[in-house]
Amino acid sequence: MTATPEPVWRTALSGAQILFVAFGATVLVPLLTGLNPSLALLGAGIGTLIFQLCTKRQVPIYLGSSFAFIAPVVYSVQHWGMPATLGALASASLLYFVASALVKWRGVGLIHRLLPPVVIGPVVMVIGLGLAQVAVSMASGKAGDTQAVPYQTAIAVAGISLLATMLTAIWARRLLKLVPILVGVAVGYVASVMFGIVDFGKVMAAPWFALPQFGHPEFNLSAILFMIPVAIAPIVEHVGGILAIGSVVGKDFTDKPGLHRTLLGDGLAVAAAGCFGGPPVTTYGEVTGAVMLTRNYNPAVMTWAACFAILMAFVGKFGALLSSIPLPVMGGIMVLLFGSIAGIGLKTILDAKVDLMNPRNLCIVSVTLVTGIGGLGVTIGSFSLQGISLCGVLAVLLNQALPQPRETHA
Repeated sequence: MTATPEPVWRTALSGAQILFVAFGATVLVPLLTGLNPSLALLGAGIGTLIFQLCTKRQVPIYLGSSFAFIAPVVYSVQHWGMPATLGALASASLLYFVASALVKWRGVGLIHRLLPPVVIGPVVMVIGLGLAQVAVSMASGKAGDTQAVPYQTAIAVAGISLLATMLTAIWARRLLKLVPILVGVAVGYVASVMFGIVDFGKVMAAPWFALPQFGHPEFNLSAILFMIPVAIAPIVEHVGGILAIGSVVGKDFTDKPGLHRTLLGDGLAVAAAGCFGGPPVTTYGEVTGAVMLTRNYNPAVMTWAACFAILMAFVGKFGALLSSIPLPVMGGIMVLLFGSIAGIGLKTILDAKVDLMNPRNLCIVSVTLVTGIGGLGVTIGSFSLQGISLCGVLAVLLNQALPQPRETHA
């Protein structure tokens, strides 16, 4: 007996929920770097569709703006200008193509040897816990160093959003069971209106239809050589993200459709986003948390999310309305989502029965967690690794370098 297909309207609603989850981070990167938020949405939507095309729409992943490029973009714009920066961002995709070719050449077994559960578990935990401060800052009403929303009000709104999401995920039935995050956003937004922290002025002033101002990339060799190494960080995050969503769904996506296909799809999406004038895209951990929470593993949900993102890029009032959602609303929900990602990493360790009484395993897990969550960084010239990317590299190197303990015989 075949399962009854999910109604289209329900899949579309789940897609809208995914976009709500990814929206804040997607537009935050261009706001911090001077890029166009509408083009970030357009790049994320088109990039996700490209990714799905390359992976035969088998992986429930949404691509959004990459935080790894924030500081490099600011530096590049100051030194070479915006057009050269856009060209460099598009060129960063070359490293994805190299990584995809290596995986295709040596096989996915190479990845499994380099990334066993003792490596992947703590790295995935860092992906969640390393973002904990971001969630807390948003829940506290902070935008950078600015207190955008009064602290007491922000905590109240964040708590209401978080509580509504948790109660819906635990007790709701049927339709509401599928959209706990959407319910949390709606309840939090209503609470925000009651607290008087929603600004409708920008929504009223925004046009219904607004054509984004596309970027005009130029290819400057110095800017390109500066930007390409930066892609190491999101590539490491990509591998962790694919393994994390595979753990959630219960499938090995590194085998089918294949890690070489996911890397290729992500690389093409990065190239497309740069050519449009948006920031590079990457797999989103918060979306993985949403998939885990809702248990909706249908990749078509991401197709709808991508289409809604593209639509938002051209509908001025819709984008302005979503932009009016106060930080604490999404902050309260991110507290749950980022914690869920850390839970996936812990599940990876437990499922593989990693022996933490083994000093070698304990060393790998300990160093990975502390360097990743602590945000340790290493900079050599213009090349920099920090946080998630550095701890991922350290975990791989420690797993290869540390000797296996000698077996003791009675």
